[in-house]
Amino acid sequence: MSGLKVVFAGTPEFAAVALRALLDAGFDVPLVLTQPDRPAGRGMQLQASAVKQVAVAHGIEVLQPLSLRMDAKDPQRASEAQAAHARLLATAYDVMVVAAYGLILPRATLAIKPCINIHGSILPRWRGAAPIHRAIESGDAETGVTIMEMEEGLDTGPMLLIERIAIDDTDTTGSLHDKLAALGGRMIVVALQKMAQGQLTAVPQPEEGVTYAAKIGKEEAKLDWTLAAVDLARKVRAFNPFPGAHGQAGSTTIKIWNAQPVDGQGRPGQVLKADAHGIVVACGTGALRLTELQKPGGKRLAAAEFLKGFSFDGLAFA
Repeated sequence: MSGLKVVFAGTPEFAAVALRALLDAGFDVPLVLTQPDRPAGRGMQLQASAVKQVAVAHGIEVLQPLSLRMDAKDPQRASEAQAAHARLLATAYDVMVVAAYGLILPRATLAIKPCINIHGSILPRWRGAAPIHRAIESGDAETGVTIMEMEEGLDTGPMLLIERIAIDDTDTTGSLHDKLAALGGRMIVVALQKMAQGQLTAVPQPEEGVTYAAKIGKEEAKLDWTLAAVDLARKVRAFNPFPGAHGQAGSTTIKIWNAQPVDGQGRPGQVLKADAHGIVVACGTGALRLTELQKPGGKRLAAAEFLKGFSFDGLAFA
């Protein structure tokens, strides 16, 4: 059992993996912060975050403020931030661990106790909201997890631990997310164990190599067939499972979940071949073989099954 008391702040499954790892390692977590419940699913019913579900299952107190900024202009947000801040001040803890929380921690929160972040990239590359997507989209050969001290800048704090992993040619954001979540969970346990023993050393981030991973916009998911096939294949992997790359074939928007660059040439968007092996579409350079597709309201299907219910005769991708 570690002597450290940990307040945890996070929201999605990436963070929930880390919270479970801390609990399994015996850390005392008296308080969890997570985003408010959101509508989800076909019925759009309110759903607790992955982190909240773990916390509730372990009987941990949960706070869900809309903001942590006590100077927020919206009175409700300011009130909730003040209440959350008061609760933090009243809680006996040694460190706050933050993972994909989704809210900015203001100076007043950072000043209470040390705050440590689990970030899914090798900093200073891909600071910001979508480091996993951007690493795949950009064709990076590797990524990893950085455990870092938090400060007011966006992912600018000193680094405590770094581990690297290769990005496979078949990795999607979904598969790479799972690898990095597991890695982050292992690393934060090691980091806090080292902290408890006074063996954790902070190293400033390099000044060179800074890039920013902007939040993914749904408008990015529409494929531009004038781009090179290798670039489009990376986008397909980067936008799987969200927001899902897509193309427009006639009046039908088709989501594309799996694709590989192949040899071929033609007018960008032209369907060069459509058979059980895939739908081959001409790109700015080369061609893209689409092997897993989805129509609106339908299921993801392998190309052979998809073509049983859809014909590309006379169609091109816009």
